[in-house]
Amino acid sequence: MRFSKSWIVAAKDFKTYRKKKNIMYTLFVVPFLIAVLIPAVIGYLSEKNSIRTSPAELVLLLPAFQFYYVILAAGLATPIASYTIAGEKVEKSLEPLLATPTTDGEILLGKMIAAFFPPLAALLGGSALFMVLMDLTTKAKLGYYYFPDWNSALVLFLLLPLALLMSVQGNVIVSSRVTDLRTGYQLGALTIIPFAGLYAAAQLNLINLGDMTNLLAIVAALLVTDVLFFFVSRATFRREEILTKWK
Repeated sequence: MRFSKSWIVAAKDFKTYRKKKNIMYTLFVVPFLIAVLIPAVIGYLSEKNSIRTSPAELVLLLPAFQFYYVILAAGLATPIASYTIAGEKVEKSLEPLLATPTTDGEILLGKMIAAFFPPLAALLGGSALFMVLMDLTTKAKLGYYYFPDWNSALVLFLLLPLALLMSVQGNVIVSSRVTDLRTGYQLGALTIIPFAGLYAAAQLNLINLGDMTNLLAIVAALLVTDVLFFFVSRATFRREEILTKWK
């Protein structure tokens, strides 16, 4: 596999994404909007006399709020990863790429690179702003700045990228098998479900997302899933079928 060929594919997709304003707005507006809204809501509720959140409750809530960015990683990957194959097929821009002397693995890697790094940059930027604003909001209550800590580092630099990679690969698998963009969006969005389930479990006190052991277990599960998805994507991507059978 020649990485230089994959990078050419990715670079071509980067240029295409910049022309898709709806994709770019979703990628960069949503993470920063969430970063502002959650601290604003927490600050507003803390000021209301009828609602008092204890420091102990905040310490449990803050990791769960940060985990929201992991859910967002799965969601943000859907439009860009779905477009990368099904969308280009609809717009008649995929066939010239598939006809070039590149291997299936090189094309897949290039598509995954292009779908991985823009959401990752937006999510890391949004997460950084979220931590700063949340620290400013909760310092008076906690008496110290909660972020950053080792758990947040694990979430940002391991859990979030692995979740994003899982979503990208899942959406590429779906996108390579469906023939229209809407179906790709709908099926690809299913990758959000496991992370939304973990978030709901945290809100019901069934799991502590601030516990390092729990986070490492989630990381290990995602790592195994990402490896499995890689082999599935290699097995399901058939350029000849895309070129000859898709209408």
